Amino acid sequence: MARDGFRDDLENDGEEFEVLILIDDEGQEHSFELIAELEMENSNYVVVAPIDEEMEDEEDEEVEIVILRAIYDEEGNMYLADIEDDEEWEKVADAWQELAESEEIE
Repeated sequence: MARDGFRDDLENDGEEFEVLILIDDEGQEHSFELIAELEMENSNYVVVAPIDEEMEDEEDEEVEIVILRAIYDEEGNMYLADIEDDEEWEKVADAWQELAESEEIE
């Protein structure tokens, strides 16, 4: 169930997360699991976690998450960008932390 604008897959026990392939400035591909989507103050954000094949079997490892702004073009294509404003970052990070704590996923 999504809360506070999040579309989350956290309650889908045993199901796979959606995988996003992001290309860095050097053209290298990196795989990320889409953990949640958030809409706040007319902006969209995604919470993703890098897929590290070495950590897949280690459930106790702390997962590094990345929060990015999601920008949609007129055709509905999603583009991701860094959150550069510190105040905006704090608001989004706090919203994610609140959801993560309520879902006990840390």
